[in-house]
Amino acid sequence: MENITPEELKQRMDNGDALNIVDVREPHEHEEFNIGGTLVPLGEIRAMQVDEIEDLKDQEVIVYCRSGNRSGQAAMILETMGFTNIKNLTGGMLAWEERFGRE
Repeated sequence: MENITPEELKQRMDNGDALNIVDVREPHEHEEFNIGGTLVPLGEIRAMQVDEIEDLKDQEVIVYCRSGNRSGQAAMILETMGFTNIKNLTGGMLAWEERFGRE
C-alpha cells in the first residue's frame, strides 16, 4: 500500500485524471460530504463484498475515510484480495477539509 496526500489527489482531480476513488466510510458520512468516490463501506470490504470495484484489481484504486485509519485497513484487505495498486489518502476527509474545505 502506498499513500497519497490530499494535495496530490486534488492536483490529479483538477488535471482531469481518470481516477478510481473509493469511500470506505458509512453511508451517512458519505452523504454528508464526499469527493466523488464510490461508496464501499469498510464492513463490506471486510466481508469481501466488493462487487462494485472487483474489475479494478489491476488498476490504481485510491481509498479514503474520515481520518485515514479505516482506509488503511481497507487498503490492506484489498491487497490480500488481489488488488495490486492501492493508495490510501493520508489524513482522510479531515485533512482534505482542512486544506480545501468542502468544495
